[in-house]
Amino acid sequence: MWDLASLGSSDSSPAKVIVKNLSSGTRVVLKSHYGYEVEEVKILGKERYLVAHTSDTLLLGDLNTNRLSEVAWQGSGGNEKYFFENENVCMIFNAGELTLVEYGSNDTLGSVRTEFMNPHLISVRINERRQRGTEDNKKLAYLVDIKTIAIVDLIGGYNIGTISHESRVDWLELNETGHKLLFRDRKLRLHLYDIESCSKTMILNFCSYVQWVPGSDVLVAQNRNNLCVWYNIEAPERVTMSSIRGDVVGLERGGGKTEVMVTEGVTTVAYTLDEGLIEFGTAIDDGNYTRAAAFLETLEMTPETEAMWKTLSKLSLEARQLHIAERCFSALGHVAKARFLRETNEIADQVSREYGGEGTDFYQVRARLAMLEKNYKLAEMIFLEQNAVEEAMDMYQQLHRWDECIAVAEAKGHPALEKLRQGYYQWLMDTQQEERAGELQESQGDGLAAISLYLKAGLPAKAARLVLTREELLATTELVEHITAALIKSELYERAGDLFEKIRNPQRALECYRKGNAFMKAVELARLAFPVEVVRLEEAWGDHLVQQKQLDAAINHYIEARCSIKAIEAALGARQWKKAIYILDLQDQNTASKYYPRVAQHYASLQEYEIAEELYTKGDRTKDAIDMYTQAGRWEQAHKLAMKCMRPEDVSVLYITQAQEMEKQGKYREAERLYVTVEEPDLAITMFKKHKLYDDMIRLVGKHHPDLLSDTHLHLGKELEAEGRLQEAEYHYLEAQEWKATVNMYRSNGLWEEAYRVAKAHGGANAHKHVAYLWAKSLGGEAAVRLLSKLGLLEAALDHAADNCSFEFAFELSRLALKHKTPEIHLRYAMYLEDEGKFEEAEAEFIRAGKPKEAVLMFVHNQDWEAAQRVAEAHDPDSVAEVLVGQARGALEEKDFQKAEGLLLRAQRPGLALNYYKEAGLWSDALRICKDYMPGQLEALQEEYEREATKKGARGMEGLVEQARQWEQAGEYSRAVDCYLKVRDAGSSSLVEKCWMKAAELSIKFLPPQRSLEVVRAVGPQLIRIGKHSAAAELYLNLDLVKEAIDAFIEGEEWNKAKRVAKELDPRYEDYVDQHYKEFLKNQGKVDSLVGVDVVAALDLYVEQGQWDKCIETATKQNYKILHKYVALYATHLIREGGCAQALALYVQHGAPANPQNFNIYRRIFTDMVSSPGTNSAEAYHNWADLRDVLFNLCENLVKSSEANSPAHEEFETMLLIAHYYATRSAAQSIKQLETVAARLSVSLLRHTQLLPADKAFYEAGIAAKAVGWENMAFIFLNRFLDLTDAIEEGTLDALDHSDFQDTDIPFEVPLPAKQHVPEAQREEVRDWVLTISMDQRLEQVLPRDERGVYEASLVAASTGVRALPCLITGYPILRNKIEFKRPGKAANKDNWNKFLMAIKTSHSPVCQDVLKFISQWCGGLPSTSFSFQ
Repeated sequence: MWDLASLGSSDSSPAKVIVKNLSSGTRVVLKSHYGYEVEEVKILGKERYLVAHTSDTLLLGDLNTNRLSEVAWQGSGGNEKYFFENENVCMIFNAGELTLVEYGSNDTLGSVRTEFMNPHLISVRINERRQRGTEDNKKLAYLVDIKTIAIVDLIGGYNIGTISHESRVDWLELNETGHKLLFRDRKLRLHLYDIESCSKTMILNFCSYVQWVPGSDVLVAQNRNNLCVWYNIEAPERVTMSSIRGDVVGLERGGGKTEVMVTEGVTTVAYTLDEGLIEFGTAIDDGNYTRAAAFLETLEMTPETEAMWKTLSKLSLEARQLHIAERCFSALGHVAKARFLRETNEIADQVSREYGGEGTDFYQVRARLAMLEKNYKLAEMIFLEQNAVEEAMDMYQQLHRWDECIAVAEAKGHPALEKLRQGYYQWLMDTQQEERAGELQESQGDGLAAISLYLKAGLPAKAARLVLTREELLATTELVEHITAALIKSELYERAGDLFEKIRNPQRALECYRKGNAFMKAVELARLAFPVEVVRLEEAWGDHLVQQKQLDAAINHYIEARCSIKAIEAALGARQWKKAIYILDLQDQNTASKYYPRVAQHYASLQEYEIAEELYTKGDRTKDAIDMYTQAGRWEQAHKLAMKCMRPEDVSVLYITQAQEMEKQGKYREAERLYVTVEEPDLAITMFKKHKLYDDMIRLVGKHHPDLLSDTHLHLGKELEAEGRLQEAEYHYLEAQEWKATVNMYRSNGLWEEAYRVAKAHGGANAHKHVAYLWAKSLGGEAAVRLLSKLGLLEAALDHAADNCSFEFAFELSRLALKHKTPEIHLRYAMYLEDEGKFEEAEAEFIRAGKPKEAVLMFVHNQDWEAAQRVAEAHDPDSVAEVLVGQARGALEEKDFQKAEGLLLRAQRPGLALNYYKEAGLWSDALRICKDYMPGQLEALQEEYEREATKKGARGMEGLVEQARQWEQAGEYSRAVDCYLKVRDAGSSSLVEKCWMKAAELSIKFLPPQRSLEVVRAVGPQLIRIGKHSAAAELYLNLDLVKEAIDAFIEGEEWNKAKRVAKELDPRYEDYVDQHYKEFLKNQGKVDSLVGVDVVAALDLYVEQGQWDKCIETATKQNYKILHKYVALYATHLIREGGCAQALALYVQHGAPANPQNFNIYRRIFTDMVSSPGTNSAEAYHNWADLRDVLFNLCENLVKSSEANSPAHEEFETMLLIAHYYATRSAAQSIKQLETVAARLSVSLLRHTQLLPADKAFYEAGIAAKAVGWENMAFIFLNRFLDLTDAIEEGTLDALDHSDFQDTDIPFEVPLPAKQHVPEAQREEVRDWVLTISMDQRLEQVLPRDERGVYEASLVAASTGVRALPCLITGYPILRNKIEFKRPGKAANKDNWNKFLMAIKTSHSPVCQDVLKFISQWCGGLPSTSFSFQ
């Protein structure tokens, strides 16, 4: 138990918490390192672990070890979950995130995302077993998803392994060193994963328990009834298994032993593990090989200990603990290795004694260890590094690796090289290795000696190979014959054949090939030398392959040899059935017919009956095919085939006979199939009926005669009923949907229970009740009551008896069991008697049922008033009144109202009399009765009468008017007014108007002012509604209701009267009338009239109606500001509709004011114009001239405005210059001699591509340059155009190369056009031309330069920065011969100016004259050279 106490000092220092163990008295002081106040403290995890919160941190601690941690932690509403399964680290889950905190550390150890909170699916290892060379070892394994494990190094914070498994993982755990991971999947398969090698091994199936032994890498698991122990996890295939009879529940380690606890029934049994083997594994992991060897010394040699000795030998060799390695190899019985290591240890020990230090670093020791690992090249390198050439050579000689020895001698230029070679050769000869000696002689170039040695060694094939590669040896006939003889003797016929063929002896070669069964070479040779022999060789080849059981390979050779029979036999023997069929199809019928059945039998055995049938047919064995189908039970196919080769009647006789035979043998199904096959299902039905196999009979009837199925069931049911087989009869009756027959069958046989069961199951909701009723009725008396009570149908049966008029049985049941139902039965019996017309008996039964009123009603219904009165007075006095009322109704039906009134008054029902008079329309009598007997309802009745009069229309209205006049004459003016007001339009509006006016008149004359005001306010709207606006207004004016009178005149559109009333009686309402008049004109669309009242409203209405021309025409008559407001609106509308040209024309007509709000319109018109297609032509001049003139007008206005010299002004000046260039270009395009001027203008426009579509500008410049023969410029501009089109497709200009336009004033940074401005066909033409020019390579890709050394069209000289003026005619820079105009900054090149003037004089072009006229306006007049515009 723990006690918590909070402490706080008076100087507001942070609070402390003292945690005291009540049992031991130990105390832990809990305090935030950061000065935060501790808010909440919990003791969790078996009262060992402490968890506390501050506002920004989380405190965790192990109270047993006093290790406390404080980590930054943002509160999450207390949703954290803590797991304390690991003593070194706390696991915290929160919102799908796992955080690890090591006790004693104030930093989080790590954090990962995972949804799996089960501690069995997370494994953390924190320095649990120290290893050599490893200071910190902190690893985490967890599930990423249900099939993926991640392993993280928590020190480095990186992933060291990911395992993707095919099944869901349900348990995982790292070993203590974090090098191995165990995991189990849902299929109970245990897997071991080596983290270093990233290898996964499945080590156990059906694993129900698994655990690492603490403090070691020994693994314990259970597989069904086997306990499995891996003492050496490095060799997972080495497992020690022992049988157990229960389930492993845990491991206990202590006192020098390790025990596995197993529950066997109610007892727990301990199985002790081999502690020595466990200690061995631990010593290995700790690198204490001496201790490991000592442990192994104490163990007997078993497969497990042998694996451990091997592991120890490997590890001790790697660690160069050679004495231990020597002991290991001795234990394993590897005498040679042990001896070799003893010698190595002696060398190492001697070096250590002589020179000190580790003898294992001595070169001889390292070389010998390399030799031990069979790494002779490494040993050689170690020797040669120490210049110990002799030792390296001695090593190879001891190993009899003479080739490597000689190679070392050659590399080092050893003087004993030749001696070594001779010694090697002599050694080979002494050891009778003639083959190796021959190879040595061959490598030294002595072919004859090599061949001699090969022959001596009995290797004529090698001799032949050598001879075949050397032409000089082939010339020695005796040598060749000697070799061929040796080859033939050794039966190496194929090699002998090769040699004979090489020395051009085809006859002998063919013989050898044939003897050696080298038929491929023999056939190839025969095709060249002996063509006649090819066929025989192919046949022999096939025979050879048949002998070799290679039947499938022999087929083709027999075909080549034209041996069809052999080919067929081979194909059949090789079971190449398709190939056999192919060959058979090529043979004549006589040859093939005996083989087809064999192939057919094969396909029949595979149940491929169609193929087999075809083959039987080809082999003329149709009967066998029929038998095949019959044996397979395929009667239909057999019948179909039989019909082809037999007469139908024979087939039927055959099948029926066979079916009858089957029937005799009791094989009814087979017989049925035969009958059905020959379309005789009735015979099968008869057979089944004869043998009383009714189910099969019904099945066939349902299949072949479905229309007779129900009758058959009924017939069988009757037969079975007659035979007393009632259960079977029931089945058939029910199948025939004759449940009633089933019930009647059981009833007639006295089996009421069965009848009830059937009726309940099949007869619907009430059938079983009816059967139960009949059953009970048959029993009668107490037995019937008991039965119905048992079935819970007593009341239902009683009701049923009554419903079916069995009142005697009903009275019996009610008497015996349901006395309370007796009156009900009497009542139902009375009703039955009433229906039968037996009224006296019915009266008695009604009285017995306690329902005398029903008897009264019966007599009333039959209008037997005397009897009704008698019964009512005797048995039900309350009904007397109802009898009188009934009589009254009779009198009313006879129109005897006086008698009816008397009866109703006797019955004290004046209200009914009143209602009857109302229904008959006798309102005077109704009012009389009401006045005499019900005076309180007189007022309501009067109102109802008025409503009825209203409903009756004119006839009713006349009655109301007449009554109103009567009230008026009587001086009851208020009632008269009310009556007049109730008159409604019933087809005569004049009557209604008169009545309403009369009501108003009377109210004004005779009623109080408040009442008269109410009446006028009620009448006025009604008069307005029927169109009597003037009458309503006059009424309003009588009571000084001026506004209401004005509204009435407005409603009637009597504007003059409304204005006069407002003017004369209340001038405040004059504006009110005017405003409504404007609204009226606007709503009526009478704009022309509205103009005179409110011109702005009229203009807005024109805009709304889309009457732009009318709007502009009207606005023109107004001031300049109003005009341009609507011009701007119209222009905006036109631009939205795509009518840029019309918008431009609008400003041409009305001028372009310098309003800033119009600037975007001007920009949009400019942008749409320069982007429009088809404007690069002479015909487009007037469009460009209009744009130019509008921009000129705008710029002139800007100079006079506050926007002068603003950025917008400069922008529009630039647009004016561009428009001038475009207009001048169109003018020049109309005259052939100005073609170069037009081209130069297109080129000059390129310096303004920040305002123009760049692709269109470069295309027009390139095409113009190409037209006048400037191919260099055309090529560069069109190439740039293609780059721009590609950039538009890609959506970026980043890939553009600007190198061609360096040191020019053509801008690089231009807007990317939103779309292609040049059609695809024209782009393809440009692409083809540029490609052609590129392939030609005759052009230099450089823009032309002028005397400044810069691009000729550039205004700015890059070297000096001097800017030249552009020519007004061409746009090119003016370098000399300048003609200046009065306006500053405007000039022209003299040559270009004169050329332009000359063209005008010769052509008299009006568009060129217009250009000169504009220049004159723009530049303040022309130069001194005069020119007439006439």
